[in-house]
Amino acid sequence: MGHVGQRILVVEDDPVTQLRHSGYFQQAGYEVEVASTAAEMRQQMRLQSFDLILLDVNLPDEDGMMLTRQLRSESDIGIILVTGRCDSVDKIVGLEMGADDYVTKPVEMRELLVRVKNLFWRIGLAATASEPMPTPAGADALSFAGWSFQPASRQLWRGDHQVKLTRAEFELLAAFVQHPQQVLARERLLALISHRVDAPNDRTVDVLVRRLRAKMEKPEGYPTLFVTVHGEGYLFGSAVTS
Repeated sequence: MGHVGQRILVVEDDPVTQLRHSGYFQQAGYEVEVASTAAEMRQQMRLQSFDLILLDVNLPDEDGMMLTRQLRSESDIGIILVTGRCDSVDKIVGLEMGADDYVTKPVEMRELLVRVKNLFWRIGLAATASEPMPTPAGADALSFAGWSFQPASRQLWRGDHQVKLTRAEFELLAAFVQHPQQVLARERLLALISHRVDAPNDRTVDVLVRRLRAKMEKPEGYPTLFVTVHGEGYLFGSAVTS
């Protein structure tokens, strides 16, 4: 079965692994290009657009984790980290930087294919469910503490400034907004995002909350929205109006 229009960029410096991954996904029906360094990756991305990147963490010219953060700050492209690092802390860091998934070498190709298909499915689902709006005001907009949150279009605004969220960040914020001023256990929050995480644990929620705080609470004068309730979980500290 073909995957018309779905383009994958394999960023891998090991020639054997690069050939294996590119050949496997070409046979699976995807359009595939390759790069051996971060510089080659950027050159490929200047020449054409891609929907998903299979990114090796250990590149010869740049650190893959930092590269992930840069990519995420610039676009919503799908990112699956492929690496020999198997420590759970590395997985959390990769997700914190904005990766959508994380797999360790040696990679079972059928498993990697399933992960790629699932990520494309989630990307497609988000795209079909979203109808971009020209302004932050809208009938489906929810307001809290000076913010405008539009679940249907996955947009977050403060005044005229739009704040970009990863899918996991969006899902967690949506959970908080749906249960304002209620204590939510980490396990409950984790259940709403665990389909995006290879080995989810309580720290996953902590990482995502920290990312939301950095984006929504950091400037002086912004209110505290995500309140830690020690021994229980988190509380969304603002009332929400429609």
